[in-house]
Amino acid sequence: MTDTVKLNSLRAWLLAARPKTLTGAATPVVIALAVAYCDAQEYGGDVFSWTAAILCMLFAFVMQIDANFINDFFDYAKGNDDPATRLGPARACSEGWVTIDAMKQAIASTTVAACLVGLPLIYFGGLEMLMVGMLCIVFCFLYTTHLSYMGLGDVLVLLFFGIVPICCTYYVQLHTVTWQVFVASVACGLVIDGLLIVNNYRDREVDKRDSKRTLVVLIGSQASEWLYLGVGIAACVAGVVFWYNGHVLAFVLPLVYLLLHFFTWLKMRRIHEGRQLNECLGETARNMFIYGICVAVGILLV
Repeated sequence: MTDTVKLNSLRAWLLAARPKTLTGAATPVVIALAVAYCDAQEYGGDVFSWTAAILCMLFAFVMQIDANFINDFFDYAKGNDDPATRLGPARACSEGWVTIDAMKQAIASTTVAACLVGLPLIYFGGLEMLMVGMLCIVFCFLYTTHLSYMGLGDVLVLLFFGIVPICCTYYVQLHTVTWQVFVASVACGLVIDGLLIVNNYRDREVDKRDSKRTLVVLIGSQASEWLYLGVGIAACVAGVVFWYNGHVLAFVLPLVYLLLHFFTWLKMRRIHEGRQLNECLGETARNMFIYGICVAVGILLV
């Protein structure tokens, strides 16, 4: 693939942006908007803002692309993206698809773009949205440069792919956050954390070599396998909150996700190591998206 990608071409930037990861950004926003839309009907149809909904989705997308660029650049700078030893999908900087200076400019551009997209959300959610946006940007950099080396990556996924996007998206619409919404946000964060677990499970030996102390490195491969299964089960158990709120289907439909998650877990244990684990990574991303759709559909089908 390397010789078919022209330097700094559109194809190179599409590969660097990693469009497949956008499902991880979209899933929590879709769930939050479904819950907010349903709850807004109790206050009248004019309460829900489609403009705010679009801005939340765009902000999530731009921040995800920004995070991918930052990860690509800093992992290359640290020497952790050697094409000869890398087990995951190829990265733009290490493969020479994108120049270092161009990637720096792209990081600056996407960071500014995220600010511009997120700024209007202050009108809908108040000045507190400014603080949320700043935290998203700061931790976007801290994750790759420091926190992922300290075993805190899973905590950040729970926060920034679960609690923050769901609670804030809901807050922008209805100016409150219920305990049910918070539980739903934790459930979503657990589902998406499965993606990080299988990614770090695949890279555990390389991470040990690079002194990257991910949670998988800290607890070992066997415990990580059970953790992967556990986050899926815990997310579905937490879905009882939807049943409590009268959305039975939002609890039942995600059981489809759990079944798929279980089969991916079996494959993960069987493969155990090597590049073939990328199949489990792809299946986990698919399962994650299915979870989000099942929850959203279950909420809307009242």
